[in-house]
Order: sequence, then C-alpha cells, then structure tokens
Amino acid sequence: MVKMAANSPTSSPVTITVTSSGGSRSIGLTSPMPRHSISNNANSPLSGGENRRASSSGGGRYLSFSKDSTDEFVAYTVHMPPTPDNRVFTDSQNSPPLEGSKSRGKNGQNPNEGFIKDTIFTGGFNSATKAHARKSSEEVPVMAKSKMVCGMDGCDEKAIDGKFKSYCECGFGICKDCYLDCVENGEGNCPGCKEPYKDINDGENEEEPKSEEKDQANPLPSWGRGVKLEKNFSLVQSFKNPNHEFDHTRWLFETKGTYGYGNALWPREGYEFGRGNDRYENPPDFSDRRNKPLTRKIAISAAIISPYRLLMVLRLGALACFLTWRIMHPNHEAMWLWIMSVICEIWFAFSWVLDQLPKLCPVKRVTDLSVLKERFESSEPNLRNPKKFSDLPGIDIFVSTADAEKEPPLVTANTILSILAVDYPVEKVACYLSDDGGSLVTFEALAEAASFARIWVPFCKKHKIEPRNPEAYFGQKRDPLKNKVRVDFVRDRRRVKREYDEFKVRINALPESIRRRSDAYNAQAEIRAKKKQIELGVSMTEPIKVPKATWMGDGSHWHGAWSSGEEGHSRGDHEGIIQIMLVPASPEPLFGSEVDDENLLDTTDVDIRLPMLVYVSREKRHTFDHNKKAGAMNALVRASAIMSNGAFILNLDCDHYIYNSLAVREGMCFMLDRGGDKICFVQFPQRFEGIDPNDRYANHNTVFFDVSMRALDGLQGPMYVGTGCIFRRIALYGFSPPRATEHSGWFGRYKKRKLLIRSKELKKDLEDDEMLLPINGIQNDDEYDVVKASLAKQFGNSTSLVDSIAVAEFGGRLLHELRGKGCLGRPAGSLAVQREPLDASALAEAVSVVTCFYEDKTEWGKRVGWIYGSVTEDVVTGYRMHNRGWRSVYCVTKRDAFRGTAPINLTDRLNQVLRWATGSVEIFFSRNNALFASPRMKFLQRVAYFNVGIYPFTSIFLLVYCVLPALSLFSGKFIVQSLDVTFLVLLLAITLTLCMLAILEIRWSGITLHDWWRNEQFWLIGGTSAHPAAVIQGLLKVIAGIDISFTLTSKSSAPDDGEDEFAELYEFRWTTLMIPPITIIMFNMIAIAVAMSRTVYSTFPQWSKLLGGVFFSFWVLSHLYPFAKGMMGKKGKIPTIVYLWSGLICIVISLLTVYIYPPNGTQLRFQIP
Repeated sequence: MVKMAANSPTSSPVTITVTSSGGSRSIGLTSPMPRHSISNNANSPLSGGENRRASSSGGGRYLSFSKDSTDEFVAYTVHMPPTPDNRVFTDSQNSPPLEGSKSRGKNGQNPNEGFIKDTIFTGGFNSATKAHARKSSEEVPVMAKSKMVCGMDGCDEKAIDGKFKSYCECGFGICKDCYLDCVENGEGNCPGCKEPYKDINDGENEEEPKSEEKDQANPLPSWGRGVKLEKNFSLVQSFKNPNHEFDHTRWLFETKGTYGYGNALWPREGYEFGRGNDRYENPPDFSDRRNKPLTRKIAISAAIISPYRLLMVLRLGALACFLTWRIMHPNHEAMWLWIMSVICEIWFAFSWVLDQLPKLCPVKRVTDLSVLKERFESSEPNLRNPKKFSDLPGIDIFVSTADAEKEPPLVTANTILSILAVDYPVEKVACYLSDDGGSLVTFEALAEAASFARIWVPFCKKHKIEPRNPEAYFGQKRDPLKNKVRVDFVRDRRRVKREYDEFKVRINALPESIRRRSDAYNAQAEIRAKKKQIELGVSMTEPIKVPKATWMGDGSHWHGAWSSGEEGHSRGDHEGIIQIMLVPASPEPLFGSEVDDENLLDTTDVDIRLPMLVYVSREKRHTFDHNKKAGAMNALVRASAIMSNGAFILNLDCDHYIYNSLAVREGMCFMLDRGGDKICFVQFPQRFEGIDPNDRYANHNTVFFDVSMRALDGLQGPMYVGTGCIFRRIALYGFSPPRATEHSGWFGRYKKRKLLIRSKELKKDLEDDEMLLPINGIQNDDEYDVVKASLAKQFGNSTSLVDSIAVAEFGGRLLHELRGKGCLGRPAGSLAVQREPLDASALAEAVSVVTCFYEDKTEWGKRVGWIYGSVTEDVVTGYRMHNRGWRSVYCVTKRDAFRGTAPINLTDRLNQVLRWATGSVEIFFSRNNALFASPRMKFLQRVAYFNVGIYPFTSIFLLVYCVLPALSLFSGKFIVQSLDVTFLVLLLAITLTLCMLAILEIRWSGITLHDWWRNEQFWLIGGTSAHPAAVIQGLLKVIAGIDISFTLTSKSSAPDDGEDEFAELYEFRWTTLMIPPITIIMFNMIAIAVAMSRTVYSTFPQWSKLLGGVFFSFWVLSHLYPFAKGMMGKKGKIPTIVYLWSGLICIVISLLTVYIYPPNGTQLRFQIP
C-alpha cells in the first residue's frame, strides 16, 4: 500500500473521478499502465472512503485524483487513449492536451511533481509500501485554453481577425485546416457537438467530365493536407515496399486511368496536380533523403576477403597434411612424448577451425543520421504532428552498480551526467540507476549529480561539448577552444569547471560526511535512550541497545544498508527503494534565462530540460536468491515498464559512459530501418581508457571486438557482451520475432521462412513456450483474456506490467511504409504525443515489482528478461534471443560510442578472465549449449556459440604442450624421431599461413599488429592460469553443486594531480592463479640450461634435438614475457613470495630430473628410514 507522509493530514477529503470510453481494454499509448489499477489496492489511500462519479467523453479514458490540504497539493490526471490498433488516424490530435487539464500548472508542469520527486517509496517482503515525503509542493493556478485559439486538441492556431468562422451551428471554434481534416478524415463530424457538418460537397454530385477530357491524362491524387496516406498512392506503396501486393484495379480507380511515375504521360510543369483548384505541386522526388535507408551494409573488399578465405582453406589443408604425417610417423624412442604432442595438436587444430569458421563473412555498417532526423523529427508542423514533437520511440537507460567502495561514486555520477546530456529527445529518455548495495553514498551522489546536471547539460548543448562526461572532458590533453565559435565559451567553461571542482569535493567527501552525520544522530539517540531509562527507573548498569543507524540529511533513517550492518539494513537484507531524482520532462522545449545571481550561464537559446532520473534499489532478503546482476537488471526492466515503458533499453556499467552523444541515434537507425523489427539488440564495441600505452595484458581486447564481433555481424549478429547494448524491450520479454528463418539439412543449406504472427493456423506448428506478437492485435475478447492470463503467469501478478507490454510493442514498430510482409506497423506521428505524469500509485506498483518474492512462480530469469544460472548472464541472454530467430547488429561508430575502464592490474585481470571462463564452462554443461540450438539459428552462428562454451577446455592441452619442450630437453628426445624435411615444410606452411591470415585480418578489421600480438600473448597467459581454474570450478559446480562466488572487479577512479596514472599496473597482489605460469617459466628455463650444458659436454652432441626443444621453449617464454614482467614490479623489485615459489619449483624439478635421468652408472633409491 501507499502511505502518505506522517505530516499529511489524515482527515483531508479525497476525490477520485473516472471517465471512460473506448472499452475496458483501452491502454495509453504513452502510458505504461492503465490507471484503473489505482483503485484495485484496498489499502491504498486512493481507494478507500472516496466518492466516485462517471461521465463520458470522447477520445479515451481519464482518471484524476486530487487531495485538498493546506500543506501540500496533489493532483493527478491521466489520459489513456484507445489501444494502438483501434486508434483513428488523428487520435494523437484528438487526445486532450495535458497542459490544458487540471493537473497541469504553470509552464505545463504538474503540481504533484514536487511530491513525487521528493518522496522516497519503499517496500518489500512482509512490509507495507510506504511513501516517505521529504517536502511539500505549492499549488499552482491553472490556465484555461483561450477561445482565441482553435478548439481542436493539439492545435494552437490563433484566429486572425479575433474570431473563427462558424462551420457548425453549435459555434465550436475551429481553424480552416482542422475543419478540412475533420471533413476528409473525421467522417465530416463536428468535434464539438459530434453532429455532421452541413453543406459538405463530398463529390457525389460532381459532373462527369466531357468525353474529350477522358482521352487526356488525368492528374494523380495528392498526399497533401487532409488526405489519408494509407488510402492513396497504391503504386508508391508497392514501389517502396516490394512485399506489398500491388492492387492494379484500385490504382486505376484512384488515378482515373493515369499511368505511373516515370511514364511519358507525366503532367508537364505547371500542370494542375492533385485535388482542388488551388493545389499545384511538383512530382514527388523519390531521391528525397526521407526515402533513403537509415543504414547501409558495406562488404569487405574482394581484394582482401577472397585471399583471406583462400588462405583459410590452404591452412586447413596444411593442418590436415601435418596431422596425417605426425600420426603416420610416430617417435618410437619416446612414444609418451609423441602421443601427448599429437593429441594436443589435434585439439589445437579443432579449436582453430571453430574460431575461424565464423570469420568467413565479415561486414561493415554505416548509418545516416540526417535521414533519421528528417523522418522522425519534422522541422515543420503537419497534420500528424502539429506541434513538431519528436516521433522517435522512448528509450530507458539502465546503469548498474553494486558496491560504492569498489565502484567509486564519482565514476558513477560522471556516467549519469553523460547520459543526461545525450543527444536524444529529452522527453523520450529515462535513466535508471540500480544500486544493488543499497548505499546512501550512491543515493546522495546521484542527488548531487542531478543538481549539477542543471549546469552541465545546458553547457554541453550550448557549446556542443564532446565527450559529455565532465571528468573526461576537463581531463583532455588538447586545446579546448578548438572548433568553438561562441564568444562566451571561455567564460562559461571557466565557471562550469569551478562548479565541477566543487562537485568533486562534495562527492569525494560523502562517505566521511555521512559517517559524521550518523555518529552525531546516533549519539543523540543514545542520550535520549539514557534519559528515558532514567525516567522509567531502570538501573543504569543495564546496557542500552541503540541501533547504529545510517542517517539521511533530513534526520531520518536511511532505508537501505547501514554501515553497521544491522538486521534489515545490510547489503543483503534491506527493503526496496525507489526515488525519482528528476521528473519526466514535458515535450515542449523550455528555454533558460540570461546570466544573473541564480544562473551561471546564458541559456536564452538553450533547451534546459533534463531527462527523467530514478534511483532504484531492489529488495533483498537472506532467504531469497537474488541472482546477482541479472536479477538487478530484471528488477529495472519491471520498474521501468511501469514508470516510463520505453520501447528500447540501453544498459551500461557504472564505469561505461557515453563518449559519443549521438550513439543512441546511431543505434536507433538499425532498429527503425526496414527489417529492423527482426533485430533484438544493437551491440556497440567496448573501448577503454586508463590502459597503459603498451597494453601489457591485452585489456583493449581489440581482436575480439574488431575481428570476431564484426565477423559475427555478417551471420546472425554479434553476441551480447554485458554493456553498451540497445535492446528491443519485447525481445527481452521473451517474445519471438515477427518473422524467422529455419535452417535444415547439412550446414543449414535449406531455408524455410516463417511468419510468426498470432493466428489459429500457426498454433498447431508452435512449441508450448512460444510467445508471439503482437498481443495487441487480438480482436477476440475471449482469446485476449486467455493470452492475458497466460502473460500473468509468465510476468507476475502485476496488471500494470502486463498491460504495458502491448504499449511497448507498439512503440517499437516500424512505420507503415517500412514494415515487413504480414507485420503490423504504426502511422507516422503516432509517438509524437505527451507522456502521462507519474503518480503515487504508479510508484507504489513499481516498488511492488522490485520485491524479492515477485519472481516466484514466473518466467523471469528462465525465459523472460536476463537469464539466470550463469555468471556470464550476458552471453546466455543473447544466445536465447538468437535461438528464437532474432538477429542482432554490430554498430561501430566513427567516434567511439562508449568508453569505460578495465583492470590493468595483473591479479584483477586474471580474476576477470576467470569469471568469464567459468561462465563458459557453465554454458557448456547446460541446456544453453549450442549443440541443442533450434533450427532458427544459423549453422555458423551455432559454431560461434559452441566455441564460446568449449574454449576454456583448450587450457588442459595448452598446459601439457607448454611443458613438452622442457620434457624434451630434459630427456634428450623430441616430439619427432628426426627433423624430417616434410615435417619442417609442413610446419613452415602452417606458420606462414597463420601470419598471412593475421595480416589480412589486420587489413579488413583495422587493428594493429601490436594488438594482434598482445592478444596471442595473453591467450597463453590466461590459458595457463585462469582457464584451468575455471574448468575445475565449473566441474565442481556441475558435479558436486559447489557454487563459486566471485569478487566484484574494482573500478579505478581518475588519478589526482601528481599521482601515477598507471600505478595499479605495477602493484603486485598474489593469487594462486600465478602458480602454473611461474612453474612453466621455471621449468623451461631450467630445461634449457640443462640441455645446453649436456649437449656442450657430450661426446656426440645432438644439436638438432637441442635446437628443436630450445625453439619451442623460447616460443613459450616469449608468450609469457608480459606475465614475467608483471612479476617484477615497477623497478624490477621481485616480491619475496615469487622467490619462494621459484626456489621451491626449482628444487622439485631438479630432484625429479635426477631421479628420472640419473648420472651414468648410478641408480638412485629413495628409502623411508
């Protein structure tokens, strides 16, 4: 339930007014939830003891709530238009404007926004949902719409002579354009009295043209004002959409016999074109940018990709010949050495094939942002969009954090600021921060960021700042005046820099200030407890139990985790919290003012609106499994569906900020282009800052992001890698794509295309767990109820969440002219509407869906949302989407889209790789193994996912192969009996083809040779340290059920002045993962020394075997060089523990060598005394 603040009067009258039309199933296009759910909660103050009255109105459903009080004013009015499929063409104009309703105040603001913004909503298991108000709002007078303005909703046309022409007897004032629209598209009814207009010439009494006029070419119909696009230009629709079946009869009727575009009978210049006598238009320009695609796919040059594929075939043949020769020529002198080497080489060849096959079809993609702007952001008002609102879909941006100590609040705050300044319609953006630790430090840091954003965001918009992360921008080592033309830039930058320095001081001082504040309040609580003890006459010797609470700035207890870890207030045990830091913005621009005492910047020509910002901390209890990051992301999905319900979701880690403010628009180009309804997510490459120039431990990982991921983009799409990804919300919900292709036969050579739209004929061929779209295209009430009940079982018992699914699906549709065959689209301008205001009931519902028990007996984590059961939930989630038939896209922007930090310390890097590899082992032993993929996944895509699950097992063979050179040198034997010419030629062919493949990969991917070599080095370092441990941990979890917990990777903050930027690189932290590489290094070094001394002093030295063994030992040592360098520290100071382990390993190796290969003429025997 929702409880008002304690200072709210309980006796104040409450009134609820409900008016409805359009059926009980009507849902708001921009509202994520129908507000009739307000009265469903019996414990809510919105449903008990109030008066209700119903009245009718046209255009949807309204719900208003008001509360009279001297201290605070709360008024909510919610408009819910009919469902998207049942809307009339002009419903976006017929909806009542919120700025004219009783819930809107001055400047279009909602009077209850202060209450919603300054109220923390909490709730959870066995606890009531409460609203903790922190301050009250003032009542704002309401301005009524003037009679001098057109009476049509959404039109602000003013009367020229002070009075509109009366087209109807009722006297309803309406402008000429709206009158024509009502006549031609509104069935000729007056919007005031709903009666038909009189004296309308509908064309039935027009005279027939003379016989000689029939022989002339008649003009084609125009798509000018007042004409419905969907009922005209059949030829244009068939031209722009090849999947649309052309109706020749309808075309002849519409054009009255005139032939199509490009024909010789095209009217001459100046010829009357269209309907009416005052319409002279030029023929449509099909080269117009609005008709161009938003994206283009660029194939790799044939001069590069053809030799690349040829070399793959040649190397595969060389590998086959080499392995055949090795099997046919065993080394009888050392069979054990030959068997181990051959088994390892066969596995390496198999692993190379799995890694190389998906790289056959790499592609590049580019976007055209100018076309996106022209198509969805009209510069001129029109009938569909009279106020020039943006028609782009909404997007919810998720930022996740879990530990304020390992993830500095300043880093998180900078990420939030870069999101708030993103170049996307402000009213379409909502940012959610998930604090899984429930820390007050993170909460207050977010509040500080919201306050500083009022200065930072206008500054970025005014001067087109890039990047829009303050720390990154002010830390750039380049001229800040470059490409800046405004004369006040230097003054503005100096002022903002000063404000940011103060902002940093406040953020960094938060932990200490909170501690001091809490100590002071706790001391006062102890004093009060002692006084009460004295008043009650209790003995002073008895101890006083006063909880060591963490206190907020207003003198109340923090509802999340306390530093003392009291019961109910620890990191793993606290109630759910939702706080709106910034309320949703209005769709109309709001410009600032000139410089004064309150405004540091001149923002008279700058839109100062800010996106919606919400703090969310889901409920945690010790008796529930919270599923780590995946569970936190699913809680955000549910909460955002009720509060903003963006059709798309962008998720970022707290240390990954938006480096390119246009990145969201770039991703939207793929989602909204033709065929974009089959795309489940757009993945961006990860780019990192703060890495040492030599990239010692391959932190940039460019081979994976620029080679492997780009190659997967030519198949079914790249994998989801955890951050920097734009999702389609309905794809995250587990729905199938509107169209899919099933592959069968060898290597998927046979294809069968399927239209996955809900129908009776399709139900027989589908699996039981198939979820089809669109759910809001159902016309049968009985079927709708069945589907809704089924969704309730999958998504939980929140009616608001279930109702929001249809709205999210509609928001993600393509425009009608871009939709696929048999799929539903949306009319242009249908999203150019105002978002409904939030109210207390919506926030109470949002708190209820982030409780720890909400997911019980639902499909969350199994099919819906992020998938549970693996530490690499990102790969599994992307795999499930591809397995349903969705495809993804890899978006590489010219300017990096996002940038983040990576661990440059060796220990942190190994732990990170260990977590990834353990997740891969879990995938291999689960139902998410690509061997069990559905026919909707392409064969090569299946190979790529199979390689993800199997690559950690390569470490077993890699460990053996790294020890073989040393064993060969110790024993004086080699993997072959003699260095045959055939062996050397095949070995040379394998090596040369590998080098040539690397060069061509560098050419088409754009990476450097240095990046490729660092990747090869760390492949061996990780394969001999973290990957074997991952295999062991994965097997323990699968066989014995032992769950391994991982520590969160520490995020480095920006260094202060005078500090070494790469200090962590040289910091040594011991871990057991270092033991295998140290052993391999010492083993090979000792073996080289022993073999060289033995060969030099031998009577018959065998130099060929020595050279072969030394060559392979140096190959191993060269790959482990970065690891050895990390062991030495900054100035070559090797830690003591390294000496101890090295000495121990040397002693063990020496004893084993002497025991296995004793000196000539002696025999060693070890006896236990």
